[in-house]
Amino acid sequence: MKRIAYILLAVSCIAFLNSCAAGNYLKTEDAKDEDIKGSFTLILYGSRHLSDIETIAILDIEGDRYSFEPYAPEFDYKIKRGVSAKEALEEAERFVSWHSSFYRTQLSRTLDDKGNVIGYELRPLYQPLAFGVSDVLDVDYRIKDNRVIVRIKLKPQIERMLFDGDGVKDRD
Repeated sequence: MKRIAYILLAVSCIAFLNSCAAGNYLKTEDAKDEDIKGSFTLILYGSRHLSDIETIAILDIEGDRYSFEPYAPEFDYKIKRGVSAKEALEEAERFVSWHSSFYRTQLSRTLDDKGNVIGYELRPLYQPLAFGVSDVLDVDYRIKDNRVIVRIKLKPQIERMLFDGDGVKDRD
């Protein structure tokens, strides 16, 4: 039994080290609307169907050395380039706030490994009674070769609540 535990620990460590080798994860922190200045590439992810809560807007600062790329098929998101700060925020707000359980937005800035702001995200928060929590998303940013790979998914408990084992929305 001890041997199995050691093997599982070794496999976990190897998997962890491999995931770290694929790029460095970036940190996000709270931001304010007035922090946002300049021109942006606006990435609108989600909003694919009437009950799609896996929705977020990413504001990629134009002119810096980084470009944001969703880790998703191209039909899951739209990209608009050369958008002013005011327009980007307004469109992002409209995009993430359409759901009937929408409560408010949360604005965060994405920082590179030196603490420089390289982009922003605007995510919807929902009425807690609708899904058990307000924030339903797990979003991580990984930097690799000046590309910021954005992985967006529902939190596991939300996924379990909404879908049965075969990925079909639960109808009970």
